[in-house]
Amino acid sequence: MSAIQNSTETCPECRGRVRTRGTEAVCTECGLVVAEDGLDRGPEWRSFSDDDTDRKRTGAPLTRSRHDRGLTTEIGYKNSTVRLTGRKRRRVMRMRRQHNRARLSSKAERNRVYGFTEIRRLVGALQLPENVRDRACVLFESAQSEDLLRGRSIEGFAAAAVYATCRASAVSRTLDEIVERARAERAELTAAYDAVNRELGLPIGPIDPREYLPRFASRLDLSMATERRAKRFVERAEEKNLVSGRNPSGVAAACLYAAARDCDERVTQRAAAEVADVTPVTLRSTYHDLQE
Repeated sequence: MSAIQNSTETCPECRGRVRTRGTEAVCTECGLVVAEDGLDRGPEWRSFSDDDTDRKRTGAPLTRSRHDRGLTTEIGYKNSTVRLTGRKRRRVMRMRRQHNRARLSSKAERNRVYGFTEIRRLVGALQLPENVRDRACVLFESAQSEDLLRGRSIEGFAAAAVYATCRASAVSRTLDEIVERARAERAELTAAYDAVNRELGLPIGPIDPREYLPRFASRLDLSMATERRAKRFVERAEEKNLVSGRNPSGVAAACLYAAARDCDERVTQRAAAEVADVTPVTLRSTYHDLQE
C-alpha cells in the first residue's frame, strides 16, 4: 500500500491540493502529476547469508588477509528452504568442486593461500590485533613477489612475517613465543626473517621494554604500583644507557623484579626470567646494573 502524504504545494494548473502517493506528487483536483521521483533513496537492505532475519547493507569488507581481498564467491553447503537430492545434488557438488579449483589459477597463488591461512592461525593463537594480521599478509606477499620463498619453508615465512610485523609495529612478542605456536622450527623462522629483513629492508628496531611491562606484570600477578615503578626503572635505565645491547624483554623482567622487591611483593628471579624467556643469569646481571 502506497503511503499518501499531504503537502503544502498547490497545483500549477488548477491551484488544487497536491498529495504525494509513493514516488509521485499528484493533484487531487485535476490529477496532474506535479513531480515524480523514481529513485528509492532508502538503504538497500538485503541478506547475504540466505537468512531474511539477518539483513545488511553491504557484504563482507575487503581484507588484505585473503589472496583475493575477500571478493571470491562461494557455493554454500546448506539451505534451509531447498533440499537437494539425487542428480541435482551431485551436480551442485561437482560445480562446487570445480569452482574451488578455479579460484586458484597458479601454484604461487595456492602457496599464498596456505601462507595467509597460517598467518591468520598464528595471529589468532598469539591474540594479536587485525592490523598486524593484514600487514603480515602484505609482507608475505611482498616476499613472494621478490621470489624469496623458493627453496624455503612457507610456514617459516608466515611466522617470520608475523614476527617482523610485531617488531616493526612495536608489539611485544618474543621470538620464543612465536616459535612455540608456529608450525615451523626456530631455524626456519630465523632464516626466513633474515632473508626478509635483508632483501626488503624492513624498518625494524629494538622493541621498547615498556611494551612488555603490562603483559609480564599480569602473568606475575603484580600490582599496578609495581608496574608504574618498573616503568620508572626502565626510564632510568635508558638514561644510564643500560638498555642498549640487551634483550628488551630481559630488561623489562629485571625492572619488574626490582620494582617488586621495592614494593614488598614476592616474586623470584626464576619466575620473572621464565615470563621473559631469558635465563636467570641475564636477569640477574641487568638487576645488579640497576642496583648500581
